[in-house]
Amino acid sequence: MLTGVILAGDTSRQTGSHGKALLPFCGEILIQRQVRMLKNICREVIIVTNEPKLYLPILGNSVRIITDYFPGKGQLGGMHAALSLSTSNHLWIVGSDMPFLSARAAGLMDSLMEPETDAVIPHYGGESHPLHGIYHKRCLASVSAALEHGRHELADLEPQLQVKRVDELFFRSNDVEPHFVTRINTTEAYHHAMQLNYLHQDQTEAARCV
Repeated sequence: MLTGVILAGDTSRQTGSHGKALLPFCGEILIQRQVRMLKNICREVIIVTNEPKLYLPILGNSVRIITDYFPGKGQLGGMHAALSLSTSNHLWIVGSDMPFLSARAAGLMDSLMEPETDAVIPHYGGESHPLHGIYHKRCLASVSAALEHGRHELADLEPQLQVKRVDELFFRSNDVEPHFVTRINTTEAYHHAMQLNYLHQDQTEAARCV
């Protein structure tokens, strides 16, 4: 019983005039690709954005599109809206700039959730990657408190939660490659991700994008 959440509230000028979620990627619009991947294991998919008109023509009623309760409050503002309206207790929360989402990684992290665990978060290269983490709906109280104190980033939330961090060794031992945490924050990162995708296709002898 998992809800997938895409935080699409930001519009980046670093990757061009359009938001990152609307970039073409491997024959699809990036957000279409993300929704397809989320639906592999999620019974519900939520897009959090303050520009719903950008996504309605692309996604229609295939997902729930909601807006922030607290506009302009960054990632935590979007997370607050998703936690408030999710119909599941566990949420897989990702950024709109992540082209290599892994349903397998998310499923493995979800299986590690215990009654006292607030979140399960990937940990690579000595740093946490809170986007692509699994969060319990009760995190809403901590998110609300952070917003009240003027904190807007997911990194500000982690110290307030009971977090289980999952390292690269765990994922590799379960046949999950680490590039699922890749983000395209710049034009250069976007082109690098495209090259990485083609490399992955060559290595797996894939005939199409997966």
